[in-house]
Amino acid sequence: MFKRIFWLSAGFCFGVVAVSKAEAYVRANTPDKARQFVLGPDEDNVASRTLGGLIGEFNAARRNREDELSRKYADDMHR
Repeated sequence: MFKRIFWLSAGFCFGVVAVSKAEAYVRANTPDKARQFVLGPDEDNVASRTLGGLIGEFNAARRNREDELSRKYADDMHR
């Protein structure tokens, strides 16, 4: 159990570092127009927009799965 938590945490930390390094590289080495195309017009809030999008996508998938399971088990209870 603790190995999984360790590796999950290590992977998360590695991902955060990799994304921040990539974003810094893009900001430093690309022209303004290309940078706006890659990062969007609001360059300072890329992380919060991405996190918000991931949370929204996760919640939508969770709701869909809950609805699917509710329909399945409701049908099983009526038989």
